[in-house]
Amino acid sequence: MIGIGIITGIIIGFSIPKTYRVSVSLSPESGITGTSGLSGIASMFGLGNSSTGFGEDALTFNMFPEIVKTNPFALEMLQIPIETKENNHIILYDYLDTEKKTWWSYIMGIPNMAIGGIISLFKETPKDNSKTTINPFQLNPEQTGRIGMLKNILKVETDKKTNMTKVTVSLQDPLAAAIVADSAVHKLQEYITDYRTRKAKQDYDFQLSLCEQYKKEYFEAQQEYAKFADANRNVILQTLTSEKDRLQKNLSMAEQIYSQSMGQLQVLRGKVQEAKPVFAVVEPATVPLAPASPKKMLIITAFAFLAFVLESAWILFGKDIYHDFKNELKKKD
Repeated sequence: MIGIGIITGIIIGFSIPKTYRVSVSLSPESGITGTSGLSGIASMFGLGNSSTGFGEDALTFNMFPEIVKTNPFALEMLQIPIETKENNHIILYDYLDTEKKTWWSYIMGIPNMAIGGIISLFKETPKDNSKTTINPFQLNPEQTGRIGMLKNILKVETDKKTNMTKVTVSLQDPLAAAIVADSAVHKLQEYITDYRTRKAKQDYDFQLSLCEQYKKEYFEAQQEYAKFADANRNVILQTLTSEKDRLQKNLSMAEQIYSQSMGQLQVLRGKVQEAKPVFAVVEPATVPLAPASPKKMLIITAFAFLAFVLESAWILFGKDIYHDFKNELKKKD
């Protein structure tokens, strides 16, 4: 029985395709913090934390594992170009279809293939000329399957204590695994940077439009005051003096508002830069030299031990139970 277990383990071990694993470790270095130097600048212009949003951290690094599970992220990853060890250039969407499977997975898939073949005889399916053209709003079964395959080979884990993020990719081609891991890291950085800076950019754009409006009002008030002063230079009338004072006050107020809005604009511009998180790649992606799985010796040993346990259980308990059960059936007959 141990010999049978060893033979079974050899068959199983050599039937599983080799898989190469690439891991990349990330560490966040900076982001928005409550003790930011911009907070002091903001206070100079009367902008407290409540108005500027300093100290907010809407997207934490613990959300990395959730980001990779979303369909938008998966669809972007499926379109990245990769290169295999055989120097084949292909996009990830098409490469996933070339991954080898175990022989028993084909056997288990025969019923589904038979049912699908029968259904296709009675149902006309439209031909898709471009497999890679994906409509995120309406995915077909093949595209949904590719997304599921990507989620199985791409794993992201974050240590909540250290905020260290580990991105792991497992593929049958070592070069493709390294490229996908490196691309996934860059995509994650783009996602969190865009999310963290989106609100700051919106605030900056809105403040910029206000500055343009206040600038226009300031120049108009300046021109109106200058024209009135030039036209009534030597005239001393109380009504004209009052009008001149009014225009001068409007000019001073417009200048003050424009100056304050420009100060707020500079603060928001700094906020956009500070909102961009900085990542340190502690362990970069490298092409693995040896496969991570299957571990053939472990599989062979496990099957040999399982055969030993089953045979021992049969000798100690199973044989007697079987004979007792058989005798009971004879007595009833």
